[in-house]
Amino acid sequence: MIPIRDTVPAKHHPVVTYALISVNVLVFMVQMSCGPRELQQFIFTYGLVPARYTSGEIAVHFTFIQQAFSLFSFMFVHGGFFHLLFNMWILYIFGDNVEDYLGSIYFLLFYIAAGLASGFLHFFLNLSSTSPVIGASGAIAGVMGAYFILYPNSRILTLIPVFFIPLFVEIPAFFFLGLWFFLQLLNAAGSQAQAGIAWWAHIGGFVFGVLALKFFASLPSARTEEGYHKGAVRRKTSDRLQMIRPSAHGKPGDLYETVRVTPYEAAAGCKKLVNIPRGLHKRMYRVLIPPGTRDGNVLRLKGLGTDNGQGGKGDLYLKVRIEQPW
Repeated sequence: MIPIRDTVPAKHHPVVTYALISVNVLVFMVQMSCGPRELQQFIFTYGLVPARYTSGEIAVHFTFIQQAFSLFSFMFVHGGFFHLLFNMWILYIFGDNVEDYLGSIYFLLFYIAAGLASGFLHFFLNLSSTSPVIGASGAIAGVMGAYFILYPNSRILTLIPVFFIPLFVEIPAFFFLGLWFFLQLLNAAGSQAQAGIAWWAHIGGFVFGVLALKFFASLPSARTEEGYHKGAVRRKTSDRLQMIRPSAHGKPGDLYETVRVTPYEAAAGCKKLVNIPRGLHKRMYRVLIPPGTRDGNVLRLKGLGTDNGQGGKGDLYLKVRIEQPW
């Protein structure tokens, strides 16, 4: 299952989420500049290797600063392009909403703490392991755990490849994330960490994310504009992708639904992607909102309706609703 988009709009610009993605990409670029031997040394130095702390013969080759720093740096090192891509995509989807709830500063603290918690759990369960554990998966699992608690009724647009046929389905967030956590438990029960995959680190991060929300809720700053979000910049635009369920009434074959834009988007014009169910499949269409659009204007998309009984297709009518979704 590949998540594409969630249905919860973020109110503020997720500056920390974007910054974390940027840092991970920059570190990966540094990795790619290393030769094969230097890359192996890089991963062993900045990855989390439990035996470096439990074996005196290995520990003597590292300074105190290197030992302390690797407890933090491992969450910014990745084993390959797709490892990086998948982790950053998951962070992009779920991170903005959790940051929106906690505020940028607390979200950064939360992210780092989740990464540390995941690393420590792996460490204590694999004290003699010489395999480096790398990647942001543990910290991101913490973000997923927080999202699981905060937005259980959100829906995740998910791509499920079925015999090379892309199938798009909407899955409730509690089911998507619950299934992901269950799979981590199965893998952890059936195998040890191999090739940098630390299942217990994922589990530790997720559980930390679930439990840590109670701690953050008890902090002095209230979750208001003057609390968590003091100084944050509100977004002017809504998510580009919208999932709609048009209904049929009126002429045979014609469908009707609403597309939502912010006042800024209505004035300046914008492009939206609408995701429309077609039986078990979902199709995406690009919709142009012209500049100066007013609330209640109707856009006609010819031929995107259903069969009209006369050998043709009806039209899709989208009423523009101008509103601030937060």
